[in-house]
Amino acid sequence: MSLRDRIAELIAEAGPIPVSHYMALCLFDPADGYYTTREPFGAKGDFTTAPEISQMFGELVAVWLASAWQAAGAPQDAILAEIGPGRGTLMRDMLRTLARIAPDLTRRVAMIETSPRLVEVQKRTLGETSTTWHRDIGELPGAPLFIVGNELFDAIPIRQFVKTSQGWRERCVGLDTDGALTFVAGPGSTDAPLPDAPNGAIFEIAPARNALMQEVAERIARDGGAGLFIDYGHPVTGIGDTLQAIRAHAYVDVLATPGQADLTSHVDFAELAAAAGAAGLQTRAMTQARFLLGMGLLERAGQLGAGGDAGLQERLRGEVERLAGVKEMGELFKVLMVGRDVTGLPPR
Repeated sequence: MSLRDRIAELIAEAGPIPVSHYMALCLFDPADGYYTTREPFGAKGDFTTAPEISQMFGELVAVWLASAWQAAGAPQDAILAEIGPGRGTLMRDMLRTLARIAPDLTRRVAMIETSPRLVEVQKRTLGETSTTWHRDIGELPGAPLFIVGNELFDAIPIRQFVKTSQGWRERCVGLDTDGALTFVAGPGSTDAPLPDAPNGAIFEIAPARNALMQEVAERIARDGGAGLFIDYGHPVTGIGDTLQAIRAHAYVDVLATPGQADLTSHVDFAELAAAAGAAGLQTRAMTQARFLLGMGLLERAGQLGAGGDAGLQERLRGEVERLAGVKEMGELFKVLMVGRDVTGLPPR
């Protein structure tokens, strides 16, 4: 039985399911979930992340982590970690750079990954290293933590609420008269304060995202370290439906092919910053363009292209545009720094 049929059967028996439940089934179902059964990354997959676009992304993130580590006094027992590491491309590029500029930061490397299939992919990417793998933050030993997460929070299920004439109701997935999946307003609401809005408006909250950020922040507040989180989203909380599905590098219907498309939503960076702040950390947020350009993206592209042929020069220009261009990832993607003191960290 397909995942779509199993979801339809569940709805027929128990009634409409919240959007958060639908997302969790589509992404993480043990038998048919998107991340448990597919290779989503790269040109042959469904989407391409920044580390897959250019080695420069991982190199500049590594420079930032080295700066944060040095600002913290270069603790020798520090843990360098990535959460949600995809194919391991970002960590591979970071380790290559850190081996030159801050080798002591690579003594204890940890990957936080829930998918056994992706763990095997990451091990092949990294090759023979002393890296350890963990299912969650709680498995890491107590030590200063320098952690990065790229396109992590967008895939964590969200809750949606729709404004009706009876007030805000949780948005759910149900069945129409033909048995097809459809969005419906469920009977449930929420105690969370929701804004005033016209009927039909959608408002999203992400308690699971905020809980994960708070867990990471509490570790850093207790043991020291810093975190860098990069994702697409908005800097302030607002109304709107941002749930989307991507398959073969194109947007598709969210309900059309459960388990066969990547389901994500835009990240509310104001909420993430508030969660980190609740744990006692400072935060700084900026666009990906400002971060990468401030960390030296253009200068690094110039170094890589020096003496190269026209083909290399054009490829590097294309990579810079994709990572930092206004119409590409540069403005849509945001960067959030968290730590005990991030005011002096680059870019300034």
